[in-house]
Amino acid sequence: MLEIIELLFLGAAVGTLSGFFGVGGGTILVPALLLMGYDMKVAIGISVVQMVFSSIYGSYLNLKKGTLDTKMVAMIGAGGFAGALLSPYIIQTLPTEVLEWIFLSFVLFALARMFFKTKEHQDERSAHPIILLSIGVVLGAFAISIGVGGSILLVPILVGFLHVPLKKAVSAGLFFVVFSSLSGFIGLSIAGGIDYQSGVIIGLASLVGVAGGIWLKHHVHDTHHRLALMLFYISVASYILYRLVG
Repeated sequence: MLEIIELLFLGAAVGTLSGFFGVGGGTILVPALLLMGYDMKVAIGISVVQMVFSSIYGSYLNLKKGTLDTKMVAMIGAGGFAGALLSPYIIQTLPTEVLEWIFLSFVLFALARMFFKTKEHQDERSAHPIILLSIGVVLGAFAISIGVGGSILLVPILVGFLHVPLKKAVSAGLFFVVFSSLSGFIGLSIAGGIDYQSGVIIGLASLVGVAGGIWLKHHVHDTHHRLALMLFYISVASYILYRLVG
């Protein structure tokens, strides 16, 4: 019973941060599950289930608020769906420590992009559909393999390279997770790598938090939102680095 209560509180907290930062939740959930004693590969499976819940609900709320450009992210999402189908093979092939190093690399790259591309531009850039599809494939394959949806990298890419406004990029990042997490869920289910009970408990609880996180996102100034995102990345990176070298 105590474990279920802990998972419910964890799900609500993950959902809040997911809606606020536009991430699927895995960036928060995987380190939290590791801290609770879960194995990395088990944590990845639970995280994928939770991301399905939070990304679909969060994207619905963003669409209602008018901050979700579905056309822009559709091609990237299609690539993410295809790439995520490869995740079971990557998880089975790579050792747990290697997966954690990849996780850390994702976070550090995202952090670097946020530090060095702090200026938001008024003119959005367009990219060839093949380029967008390729970005999606790479993000989907490796992101789901470490239990994140891919938005942790997609948001800085959209802001830094395509000059997408931050709040719009955050909404697009969460929508991308719908594609990658659904595909990852299918692949991992076939491979038998998911703790469904823990995943569903956390996923349902995260729905409550997502609504609050999205509300908070729309009531915080862009500068403060960016600063919070940077601090979030720093905290996650510090914990994973401590696990690997501590």
